[in-house]
Amino acid sequence: LVAPGTCFGKFTKSQKFRLSVTALDFLAPYAKYKVWVKPGSEQSFLYGNHVLKSGLGRITESTAQYQGVVVYSMADVPLGFGVAAKSTQECRKVDPLAIVVFHQADVGEYVRNEDTLT
Repeated sequence: LVAPGTCFGKFTKSQKFRLSVTALDFLAPYAKYKVWVKPGSEQSFLYGNHVLKSGLGRITESTAQYQGVVVYSMADVPLGFGVAAKSTQECRKVDPLAIVVFHQADVGEYVRNEDTLT
C-alpha cells in the first residue's frame, strides 16, 4: 500500500482524529487563533510541556476556552499547536503559574519521536 503526501494525523482507537506535528506547516498560515510564547518558554514548550501564563507573550483576541490554537514564537515561527485552557478574558486574571495552553504537538517531536513519525 503506497500513500504519497503528508500525514496530517491518525485516528485513535476511540475514532477521534489526533493531529500530528507534520500538519503544522499546512495549518499555521490559516490559523484563526494564535498564541505567542516568550523566548524563555519556547524551550519548555518544545520539550512537550504546557504553556503557563508566565510564558504567554500574546494571544489572539476573543479566543474561547478549549479552542484549538497554533503556538508561535515571538519571531512568528510556528512551534506547534494545542488547546486553549483559558479564554482570552480569563488569561488576564489568572496567576502566573496557571496553564493557559494545553500541549498537543510541537516541532520538538521530530527529534523525540523520529522513528515513529511518518
